[in-house]
Amino acid sequence: MRRVVITGQGTINALGRNVPETLEAMREGRCGISDLEFQDVERLSIRIGAQIKGYEPETSFNRQQIALYDRFTQFTLLAAREAIGQAGLAFSGELATRSGVVFGTSGGGMNTLDENYRTVYEDGKNRVHPFVVPKLMNNAAASHVSMEWNLKGPSFTVATACASSNHAMGQAMQMIRGGMADVMITGGSEAMLCFGGIKAWEGLRVMSKDACRPFSANRNGMVQGEGAAVFVFEDYEHARARGAEILAEVVGFSMTSDAADIVMPSKQGASRAIVGAMRDAGLNPEDVAYVNAHGTGTTANDKTECAAVADAFGHHADDLMISSTKSMHGHLIGGTGAVELLACIMALRDGVIAPTIGYEEPDPECALDVVPNVARDVKVEAVLSNAFAFGGLNAVLALRAA
Repeated sequence: MRRVVITGQGTINALGRNVPETLEAMREGRCGISDLEFQDVERLSIRIGAQIKGYEPETSFNRQQIALYDRFTQFTLLAAREAIGQAGLAFSGELATRSGVVFGTSGGGMNTLDENYRTVYEDGKNRVHPFVVPKLMNNAAASHVSMEWNLKGPSFTVATACASSNHAMGQAMQMIRGGMADVMITGGSEAMLCFGGIKAWEGLRVMSKDACRPFSANRNGMVQGEGAAVFVFEDYEHARARGAEILAEVVGFSMTSDAADIVMPSKQGASRAIVGAMRDAGLNPEDVAYVNAHGTGTTANDKTECAAVADAFGHHADDLMISSTKSMHGHLIGGTGAVELLACIMALRDGVIAPTIGYEEPDPECALDVVPNVARDVKVEAVLSNAFAFGGLNAVLALRAA
């Protein structure tokens, strides 16, 4: 099998408009969660989120593009510009046909849905914009990235709720490993911070009204965020031949299904995914120093994930660092695994472990080293990134230092 490396990364999220800003915020343990600002927010009981404040699409896109691009597509394109720019790739000739796109999202064009339901039901209008369907469809971001950069290989979107990005990046890795592509643009995006998006999640009663405190005994729910992160996955020999800077190597991937409950997570399903990623990567538990946790801040997720980590790592779990960056950038649902991969690459390249902020009270059911509140300087060689979704869908990635 061919080796797969990362040669570019890009992002826009509540912590920063690019990768350097985001990593600086993670190092500082800065919180991107604040009061939400959009129409009808006063009708919600949940009024906080990790929103990208002051975002103006007009500074990055023209009128015709804005008519075609939902907010989640705009975020994807901005992150892709940064990632592909860093990789230094131009897609033409054979490389164009050997390069593709696979992204993760859950809500897709949620803002477009929200706006047009309001137009039809609240404003009483009988017509909507002719581009509503191509704007809201989940594959819109992947399609526009393929068109903007002339990517003619396999291109599609994965929608597996909160595991969407990890599933997408795992598929991208496997396509390069198996020889289907030489380069894949991959990651995830989400923009569900609108009235309809938050109102739907309120019904689940898993949202916090004040803060995201993963693993802390006084945690009271998750907090949503928005944004995108995009990566350039590339065949190692291809990257080396052109002298590209390698940020990290993607060495393992595993996906499992709990086949148990639509919302309650399973320790066994999560543990099997963790073990599977290590096995695929050829890693022993002792080789892994850091795990970026799914860590939503809900009681069910946190205690189940900690039990799964303990089960998968055995005695090494006591020496493992595990943190949830959702405490800073919020839960981006389908895009969350992509933003969290930035923290994994930072750990490998810079030796900085992003903290779990908001941690206030130890929980006996989460008795692991959760890197509370303050980042840690530790050189690591191998890391995992967990994603466990509603529907019992689990996806874990393993990375090594370049």
